[in-house]
Amino acid sequence: MHRAVDLEVLFHDTFHADHDTVLEGGFEEPVYLPGAPHRIRYTRDYFRSALHEVAHWCVAGPRRREREDYGYWYAPDGRDADQQARFLTVEVRPQAFEALFCAACGHGFRVSLDNLNGDPGDAQRFAADVRALARRLIDQGLPERPRQWVAA
Repeated sequence: MHRAVDLEVLFHDTFHADHDTVLEGGFEEPVYLPGAPHRIRYTRDYFRSALHEVAHWCVAGPRRREREDYGYWYAPDGRDADQQARFLTVEVRPQAFEALFCAACGHGFRVSLDNLNGDPGDAQRFAADVRALARRLIDQGLPERPRQWVAA
């Protein structure tokens, strides 16, 4: 059984001491909040939401981790084709990390287009891009934080 609360404990044990960051569920919308401690908030008790938000944290460098939601552009559900294309471009890396995280804990993965009320974009191309990057990351070696999370 995959429980998001278990990820919170595992994240704390793996990263809190070095990064002063906690993983918290139970929220309507995910968000990253810098502070003391930094907070990665994921949706409700959704296991995949927790993994996805950790993936975004792993992508963000030190300067981005000092800004709310890493300072990234985000347009909500209902994006037009151009907005969706931009969204999918920036989502390849976090979703590749998420795919590896899912594999590490034996949880199913599928890409998320996150645009139910708008243009979904090219789902097959996006999935292929995510798979290709995940394979390259495996071949080349993961950066430190994603590597630690996969090991945990």
